Amino acid sequence: MLSEAMEKALNAQFNAELYSGYLYLSMAAYFEDVDFSGFAAWMRIQADEELEHGMKFYDYIITRGGRVSIEAIDKPETEWESPLAAFEQALAHEEMVSGLINDLVDLAIEEKDHATNNFLQWFVEEQVEEEENANDNVTKLKLAGDSKPLLFKINEDLGSRTRGASDDE
Repeated sequence: MLSEAMEKALNAQFNAELYSGYLYLSMAAYFEDVDFSGFAAWMRIQADEELEHGMKFYDYIITRGGRVSIEAIDKPETEWESPLAAFEQALAHEEMVSGLINDLVDLAIEEKDHATNNFLQWFVEEQVEEEENANDNVTKLKLAGDSKPLLFKINEDLGSRTRGASDDE
């Protein structure tokens, strides 16, 4: 059984993960609009992953006898001044999500909820990967600057992203 505080916190994270998917889908739509289909494809996969993360919380809440609370999802931004600006926002967002996951772990430890702490460890590890991927993309885009050939190459590289084995866990 989940405590009332833990159920509320897990539901907040469930809804935050759905917002993450919504944000990345908005970024994908932006990239499609400005003819960066590789960036768009990368963001579509990112959106799918975030929705899957949300469903992990959904399923866990139910498994532990809780009730899922579906809240309104805020409208994300729809315009960015550049690919770099979008990826900088993605990095900042992933850093914020890492903080939310860490807060959940802290609550699980405080409540001696070992099952939830164990469940959350996958997300702790996942967030390290999410931040690394976003940071790598920010670094590449900063190095590319305004170089159209380099932006084209990065767009092409990101467009080749596929769902990896760790993405499906």
